[in-house]
Amino acid sequence: MTTSITDQVIEQLKIMPQDLQYQVLEFARNLTNSKIKGVPGKKLLRFAGSIPKEDLQLMSEAIEQLQDRK
Repeated sequence: MTTSITDQVIEQLKIMPQDLQYQVLEFARNLTNSKIKGVPGKKLLRFAGSIPKEDLQLMSEAIEQLQDRK
């Protein structure tokens, strides 16, 4: 049987000093209160095809180089 995420977090909290527990609490509160940011994909469709093919190729190569460095 797998342990739930909530149970795993609680287990970690039990072994943390109180100051770190407080940081986790504040982080969880901030996540709960955060708004989802972004734009729906439908609104971005008007930009489809606007990047030149050569630029896309350069971006792809740059990403591959970064991945190779890891």
